[in-house]
Amino acid sequence: MELRSVEELMDLLYACRGERPADGAGGEPGDPHGHALRTAALLRRRRPADKELQVAGLVSPVGRLLWPGSPAARTADAVRPLLGARVARLVRRQAHPEAWDHDDDLVSLRQADEEARTAVFDAGVLEDWRTVLELTAARNARLGAVD
Repeated sequence: MELRSVEELMDLLYACRGERPADGAGGEPGDPHGHALRTAALLRRRRPADKELQVAGLVSPVGRLLWPGSPAARTADAVRPLLGARVARLVRRQAHPEAWDHDDDLVSLRQADEEARTAVFDAGVLEDWRTVLELTAARNARLGAVD
């Protein structure tokens, strides 16, 4: 599956509301939708100029709706055409702890992900992220035309 529009991605992100991980899903957040919003908000605070990193934190729960188990690679493949190679790489490599030590972006993503599990703050609403997703998709479309 490839996501072809921000609208399709927003629909999947909205569908994450109310989703709960399967019993025994160790380390999975209880509320993937809220966790993704908090992760993206934390990344926005720490790295305000890095929209792709923020988006990588936001889209991670999408794969759980589409594929059971460890869906990072398939999620990365689904978002790559829309959001670009860097976002896909971050989503894919986030599931591989051995890669974290060698990549500052992954360390930031991991730290925000961990903190979002226990942090309690108002991270806003998903609609607040529509413009960031559109800008990231538009930038990827322009870069893709050059490739």
